Amino acid sequence: MVPRILIVDDENDFIELLQYKLAGHGYDLIVANDGIHALSQARTQKPNLILLDILLPDLDGLSVCEILRRQPNTKKIPVIFMSALTGDITKRTAAMHAEDFFTKPLDLNRLEKRIGELLHLAPSAN
Repeated sequence: MVPRILIVDDENDFIELLQYKLAGHGYDLIVANDGIHALSQARTQKPNLILLDILLPDLDGLSVCEILRRQPNTKKIPVIFMSALTGDITKRTAAMHAEDFFTKPLDLNRLEKRIGELLHLAPSAN
């Protein structure tokens, strides 16, 4: 089974960069541009991992993650936060709900490695 990754960010250029970088790994990549769409995609597409920006329109990434963690069918999906926010409070808050936190601009090689680690360890989301 091909691992499915949900990329959630409101910047299309950033999404395209991630898609380009991850495409060679054979992942099934799906996209959402806001928090509400991210919740819908997570519920219907059942990704194996979510790359989630914090600053999103409609519903921020922290709230999205909290909602996902409360629902039985999405609570075990690994989440990696990605954000230009660098404050300790943001990182600590994100760490309470996610498997990792990456500061933008991302170290794409480190992100690829972490994705591989989480997908290898993650239970099937299906």
